[in-house]
Amino acid sequence: MTNDRRFPPGFLWGAATAAYQIEGSPLADGAGPSIWHRFAHTPGRMRDGDTGDLACDHYRRWQEDLDLMAALGLTAYRFSISWSRLFAEGRGAVNPAGAGFYDRLVDGLLARGIEPMVTLYHWDLPAALDDRGGWLNPDIAGWFADYAHFTYKLLDGRVRRWVTLNEPWVIADAGYLFGVHAPGHQSPFEAPIASHNLLRAHGAAVAAYRSVGRHEIGLVVNLEPKVPASESAEDQLAAKRADAYMNRHYLDPVFRGHYPAEMREVFGDAWRDWPAADLRSIAQPIDFLGVNYYTRGVTRHDAGQWPLAASSVRQQDSTYTTTGWEVFPAALTSLLRRVADDYGNPPLFITENGSAFYDPPVASGGRVADPLRIDYLRRHLDAVKAAIDAGVDVRGYFVWSLLDNLEWAQGYSQRFGIVHVDFATQQRTLKDSAHYYRRVIQRHGLTDVEGSRDD
Repeated sequence: MTNDRRFPPGFLWGAATAAYQIEGSPLADGAGPSIWHRFAHTPGRMRDGDTGDLACDHYRRWQEDLDLMAALGLTAYRFSISWSRLFAEGRGAVNPAGAGFYDRLVDGLLARGIEPMVTLYHWDLPAALDDRGGWLNPDIAGWFADYAHFTYKLLDGRVRRWVTLNEPWVIADAGYLFGVHAPGHQSPFEAPIASHNLLRAHGAAVAAYRSVGRHEIGLVVNLEPKVPASESAEDQLAAKRADAYMNRHYLDPVFRGHYPAEMREVFGDAWRDWPAADLRSIAQPIDFLGVNYYTRGVTRHDAGQWPLAASSVRQQDSTYTTTGWEVFPAALTSLLRRVADDYGNPPLFITENGSAFYDPPVASGGRVADPLRIDYLRRHLDAVKAAIDAGVDVRGYFVWSLLDNLEWAQGYSQRFGIVHVDFATQQRTLKDSAHYYRRVIQRHGLTDVEGSRDD
């Protein structure tokens, strides 16, 4: 534990969500379908046949949810905008009802003293654009910049921090290489194209912001430290490939203007020599980097695992979440220090950090005891504080997630929220972890005292 347990002045305490996971009403009031709406309604794609048609009904219950945030003392809220709620076809005519929803949401946050951080793209591409090739179409960078430009004009006077993309690695890997996420493709040749076009779209959106925006814009990446399972040369190289593919794949182009050399080894003939002009656009300066951290990967050589010839090794003495992720907070400190050392210590936000554990039913008196999640939060916050004490410029922390929600293809089987949601009644109940987080915010620092529902 660090000695001074208070965080720096101005440090933001937030929670994060994503549109398709919480909003519901995906086709309401003139909105168009997204690739996730289409994917969820395709038999066999989603666990238990779940969809985001209702989710947390946030589209209709947003004021109640903002009141919850205020009660927790949040100073920031990271949410995403549904592109197809603003533009039913992805381009062309604006849907005024969709624009009005986000307009009211931002006003409601500011009225409660909560700073919005807006993510432009959290995986829900308009289905109409997917019909035109989606992230495989080189024109998508321009489509995304047009959408971003409209959104900046709508909200930038009140929104001071913008995120272009959330986790481009997941979009390309799960959506285009392995097909377990929307749009459900499985192609080693499509995945590099999708990942490159995602970064091109990021660059185009940054350029669009510089033309009209007045505040800050950045990118959010999910980073997972890769640790060799042994000292063998094979395991060392496997960890290096895995690191290049998941981490440096997106950091190096943005901060250094080139891709890791290992990408050609990973993808072989599917990897291209990308135009220098693309890389210059991708490498435009950003104002901050968002880091999503959940776990590390202890990595061994595994010739049978395509395309990396690497796999993760389960650690017998570790705790694992119900998603199968090892709980290992120390890796967050080392990760943040590495980003600072390798990429010039950019301003950082922990834009997602959280855990799915089994939660008991709501007890009489309205209590949901989740001690494992409290322990997870406490230890990871301590890891963030250790990085700050080492000189890393971390400016805020956003717990994932505010609400139990649709965990993508896993449906409603995984509960990440600090607020319990009864999906049959939409009743919200603060878990013990929410009360703990409230105490952390009140103290502006770490506490070993679990939150009381009476404080």
